[in-house]
Amino acid sequence: MLVAVTRPEIDGERTARALRARGHDVLLAPLMRVEPIAAGLAGDWSALAITSANALTALGDEVAPLRHLPIFAVGRRSAEAAQGFANLHSADGDVRDLAELIAAEHGSGRVLYLAGEDRAADLIAELTARGVAADMRIVYRAVTAPYPHDLTASLKAGRIDAVLHFSKRSAENYLAGARDAGILQAALAPRQLCLSAQVAEPLRAAGAARIAIAPQPDEASLLYLL
Repeated sequence: MLVAVTRPEIDGERTARALRARGHDVLLAPLMRVEPIAAGLAGDWSALAITSANALTALGDEVAPLRHLPIFAVGRRSAEAAQGFANLHSADGDVRDLAELIAAEHGSGRVLYLAGEDRAADLIAELTARGVAADMRIVYRAVTAPYPHDLTASLKAGRIDAVLHFSKRSAENYLAGARDAGILQAALAPRQLCLSAQVAEPLRAAGAARIAIAPQPDEASLLYLL
């Protein structure tokens, strides 16, 4: 199949390799790009938490002084980005699963949550409810990227068989770009494969009829839908 991947470029390239290994053709169409945000990371931290690989990508070498700390990742992709930390834990689930893992595995001290500007869930509230002290630093933002010409042309021609959606924001960007290009119905025609029910919400509201949701919120489960 020809599969459109709309996630930011670095993540999109990795997903494209996985798709090509399965015999699919790929149209890379990043609808967001990640921009770092300067944030002071100094503090008396006992552990780190991340809900996106983008946090560590945005920080780059700035995170080096914190690599001795345990790090708790929400899922496989964010855990992969945290390779090299001394003590890595992965919840392999969602934010609630991550909070449960931290509450169960983390001892005393304060957790530093490295976050994006837009967040689908409130990890700090989940941790506070479980008696875990935590602070958040916003270290990146996702900026909307222009709708690529080749995506518009391929949708118009009906060549795309499936579109992968990894976030609600990217799904919204996909729809907004299609509306601006006057091809909304063509954009809704392919199978819309979504990481979660929340990601699928704007597509469902727009009238997409062929939506599938990954059984688990990770890339392997999303690709399994193909």
